[in-house]
Parts: sequence; structure tokens; C-alpha cells
Amino acid sequence: MDKTIDGRTAVSALPGGGVAMHVLPELPYPADALEPHVDARTMHLHHDKHHAGYVDKLNKVLEDYPALQGKSATWLLLHADELPAEIRTTVIRNAGGHVNHSLFWRAMAPAGSGAPEGVLKDAIKKDFGSFELFKKHFDDAGAAVFGSGWVWLVRAARTDGPLEVMTTSGHETPLTQGCYPLLVNDVWEHAYYLKYENRRPDYLHGWWPVVDWQEAERRFKGSDQTAQQRWEAEGGHLLRAL
Repeated sequence: MDKTIDGRTAVSALPGGGVAMHVLPELPYPADALEPHVDARTMHLHHDKHHAGYVDKLNKVLEDYPALQGKSATWLLLHADELPAEIRTTVIRNAGGHVNHSLFWRAMAPAGSGAPEGVLKDAIKKDFGSFELFKKHFDDAGAAVFGSGWVWLVRAARTDGPLEVMTTSGHETPLTQGCYPLLVNDVWEHAYYLKYENRRPDYLHGWWPVVDWQEAERRFKGSDQTAQQRWEAEGGHLLRAL
């Protein structure tokens, strides 16, 4: 039986000992739990259609490559140069969509948690000047993304690295650019168009009440781990059904 573990991107064994497959993580809350900031219809389509589509396409493209079927989406992204050239682009796009969306669902929670606390609060003040200045920087960066992409709060991979706001296009991920993601917002149109139409800045500004700062702080505290430990925390090792 396929299972997810702690909502993380993972693979699991098929019944009867078949090949491993990527699975769609369940939302950690009901689809309407983020109302009115993120509407239920958008959540259903975003998770059940868009994210599920990336998982399905990833499994499909790996059908003829059994050596890759036991690798997580994170592993595939971090080892893209080891992928066969004929499937590399398709794998990267769909594994990226799978990983990024899995992080995005966990970045939110019903009623959110208001504002960062503890060490993350201190780090944001140190690197951005204040929480309000950070939010403005994050919103401005997300609004400036041309086309489809993501806006992130990341920490540079080196020990005690500073916090940074960065954007990626398509389904690129900071993990492949030497950064560890702490918080992410999706600025593809399918993440907001039903409610906000073409008003992306309004969507970005209205998203803050559902941010799960406890999750962001958990990730911040784990960002000092070794690259191997961080990779495993993202489901980089093979997770099989229990």
C-alpha cells in the first residue's frame, strides 16, 4: 500500500513487491481550511489536479528506467546529471513540481501562526531589518516573477549562512542552487487565479495569515545539518510503506 510519511515527498513499495512509485501527499488540512485567504476550489484543483499531474507524469516517464524508480523526487533533482538525456528535462520538470508543491502545502496552516518567533524571528530581523521589511521584500520579489514560478525564503547552505529571498522560474528549486528552503509561495496563476484573477500582488499580500511559521522555524533549526541530513529530511532516502 502506498503511504506518505509526515507529508514529505516520498516513494513507497507497491503491493506484492512491485516497483516503487512516487505518491501524492495528502493535504495536511481540509481543502477549505485556508478560507478566505486561499479558496477551497483552488485548493482542490491545485492539489488534486496540478500536483497529482506532476506525480503521474513522473511515474510515467520512469516506467522504463527501473534503476531510477527507487529514487525520491529530491534525489532526482540533486542528481540530474546522472539522468538519461532523453528523459532529463521531463523528470526535472515533474520532480520539481512534486517537491515544490509538497513544500508549499506544509508552508501553510489554518489560521497560520501570525509571525515568526524565537531564532527565526531574530534571523529575519538581522538579515532584513524587520519582519515588515522582509514581507515587503518577499511580496515584491513574488510580484516581479515573469510568468510562472515561486518565491522563497531560503538559507544559504553554508553553516550560519544568511537568510535570503529568492525566486525560481517554472519548477526550479533552491535545493539545486545551494540553498535550503524555509518558506515558499507559489506564484503560478493556477495558485490564485480563481479568487484573485490577474491580481498577483493582492494574492501575495493576502497570503500571510495562513503562513505556518512554526514549520518555517522547524526548517530553520534543521538548516545547520549536513547536506546528507537535509537531503534525508526532505525524503531523499527511500521511504517504503510500513
